[in-house]
Amino acid sequence: MMDLIVTDPEIMSGTPCFRGTRVPVSVLFDNLADGMTIDEIIQEWPSLNKDDVIAVLGWTSDEISRIAAA
Repeated sequence: MMDLIVTDPEIMSGTPCFRGTRVPVSVLFDNLADGMTIDEIIQEWPSLNKDDVIAVLGWTSDEISRIAAA
């Protein structure tokens, strides 16, 4: 999963971004929280790939479940 999210001080001052983009991962969660669909988010940020977005959501869900179970 971490290959889908990059943190590089040269890209967006180290903000975690989707690989190959300058789109922070927080954009996904902020816009979902605001009621946008995945397709709308991808339309707004066309450098995002739907498969990557879904993979990040799945990974996040797994991590939350893992933490909650600890």
